[in-house]
Amino acid sequence: MSSSITSSVNSPAPQPVSTASQGARQVAGRYRNAQRAPQRGLWDTLRIFAKFTFNRPAGTVPEDAIPVRALSRAELDQAPNGSLYRLGHSTLLFKLDDGWWITDPVFCERASPLQWLGPKRFHAPPLSLAELPPLSGILLSHDHYDHLDKASMLALAPRAEHIITPLGVGDRLVAWGIDAKKIRQLSWWQETQVGALTLACTPAQHFSGRGVNDGNRTLWASWAVLSAELRLFFSGDSGYFPGFADIGAQYGPFDLTLMETGAYNGDDWPHVHMLPEHSLQAHLDVRGRWLLPIHNGTFDLAMHGWREPLERICTLAEQHSVSVTTPMMGERLDMLAPQPAQAWWQGLR
Repeated sequence: MSSSITSSVNSPAPQPVSTASQGARQVAGRYRNAQRAPQRGLWDTLRIFAKFTFNRPAGTVPEDAIPVRALSRAELDQAPNGSLYRLGHSTLLFKLDDGWWITDPVFCERASPLQWLGPKRFHAPPLSLAELPPLSGILLSHDHYDHLDKASMLALAPRAEHIITPLGVGDRLVAWGIDAKKIRQLSWWQETQVGALTLACTPAQHFSGRGVNDGNRTLWASWAVLSAELRLFFSGDSGYFPGFADIGAQYGPFDLTLMETGAYNGDDWPHVHMLPEHSLQAHLDVRGRWLLPIHNGTFDLAMHGWREPLERICTLAEQHSVSVTTPMMGERLDMLAPQPAQAWWQGLR
């Protein structure tokens, strides 16, 4: 990406790309990004781990309580189509075609294999798992602990009609005892239909794994969710890469992008997480109209201040005339007619 952001959502629509040969690739049983990222050695990995563990700057965790708007089942039962709620991190609940969908449901206290160690939530979810309505579907981007919470999945799977995952992630769910008949696993550029909705598995530049020896055994992805009323893009986790422009050519323009904006570190992992400048460029590349920055405000996963992702993306959006909305956790967003939201993080320590 160039140092200046030059794309425009008002530019003529590009021609669709040929995707026939662009599905996910495996080498020796492990998935690869379309654009190979530099590989780090053991010492680099240990250095990053030591810095993250023992040399954290101040301000990565809020001192004040994060504002959360409590949700109730009664309110959700009355919510119209086009409603969307941030529940935390990359967990979003939205209603399309008279059905509720949830992305990457994580309701646990810590994004970690251990519930006594690891990144702890800044805030409680706006409602409990038990208060969620029956789900048309669960949409998963990849298998990292801050996106795939086993306890949440085991609780929600019986109440979900469909579970849509990248390749291999569904196999994990089956191993946990979740009904295989509910699960659809897709490769990049494959589509599936649920009622009137089309869900397209689109590329991302990231990695996967939940243990020491299972790296990249499952696929990571972004998603395009298409209805007669709305085109929605969910980035999952990704570094910035040329594939965003391909997604925009194939499925854009999008009415709303749910774009990863947080947990970045430009020195150590720019190829797998985006800086705010990258997030804005990715939004423009996919031909988004409104941008909702996600992957922030819930867990301490990087070396930046907890407010920084929201502050930086809002400043960039203003500089480049991009429409951005930042609802607080639990606040309803009308995806059919988004509006700017208050900067709820301002004034908090």
